[in-house]
Amino acid sequence: MCPADRNDSKRHLTPAARAGAMAADFSKVLVVGKSSINRVVVSKIVEKSGLKPISEPPEAAEKTLAGHLPGAVILDGGPDNRDCDRLMSAIDALRRVSGKPLPAVILLSTRNGTPESLGLSSLVDAVVAKPITPERLQPVVDRLTGRG
Repeated sequence: MCPADRNDSKRHLTPAARAGAMAADFSKVLVVGKSSINRVVVSKIVEKSGLKPISEPPEAAEKTLAGHLPGAVILDGGPDNRDCDRLMSAIDALRRVSGKPLPAVILLSTRNGTPESLGLSSLVDAVVAKPITPERLQPVVDRLTGRG
């Protein structure tokens, strides 16, 4: 088998199977949300932590996760905390394959509380209430990526 064939077969693996072969890149954070303005604001805060943001709308984020295993994912939940629900199964699959709670998941919410008190998925590690400011988000990003 030539090396090109081996690389081609890797593209056909599921995101979860590929995660088993990939190590988490703790320098990267996937920022997901419908609002491009919110993604830019969040990406700038992530950069202040010395991390590299990857900004995607919810529709493209699953494909991005298939090629990268970031240390964290920041999800803009939108008005009802549901804008990124379709990504949760991909994150769950990555976590099951790795056997670790990676990537860490931060939900940006219109409501204040814990994942449990807001009735969110057990995959959500932290909730940051909007409006998003560096003072609110950066410490959470630093803590969940091991920089805090």
